[in-house]
Parts: sequence; structure tokens; C-alpha cells
Amino acid sequence: MVNMVPVSEMRYYNQTLSDVFQCSQVILTKNGIAKYAVVDYGKWERTKATVRLLEELQKGFHSLKAEKSTTPDEFAERLGVKFD
Repeated sequence: MVNMVPVSEMRYYNQTLSDVFQCSQVILTKNGIAKYAVVDYGKWERTKATVRLLEELQKGFHSLKAEKSTTPDEFAERLGVKFD
């Protein structure tokens, strides 16, 4: 459940921060439009890690499309490994 609070009510920040723990996020609005999100620090760190992972996966996907792929035998040859 998303908890939306007008920025003008932040003078009651203790209650707002308490709500962050209960529903995991509070969206602060300004003139009725969502402007800011207050989230638990652990959740924020996990979100950043997820974004970094997705960025790396995207780089790998683009690299795979742009570069010539190799067969397992070609890869083993580059490593100097022989599979019998």
C-alpha cells in the first residue's frame, strides 16, 4: 500500500517516518503531485543493487548482440584447455 502525504504535513515527520516502517514507503506530494519518496534505507540499498545488476545485464546483452559469439570449442581453445 502506498502512503501519500503532502509535503506541507512534514512538520509531523515523526508520524511520517513511522509510516515508512509500516508500509515500506511514503510518497510526498507537492500541489497534489508525487514529488519525493521516503523509503527504508535497507530497501533503498537493495533497489540500487538491483539497478546496478540490471545495468550490467543490459551491457552484456548489447555486447552479445554486437560481438561475434564463439562456440564452446573455440572458447576452450582460447583458454588453452582440451576437452576429450
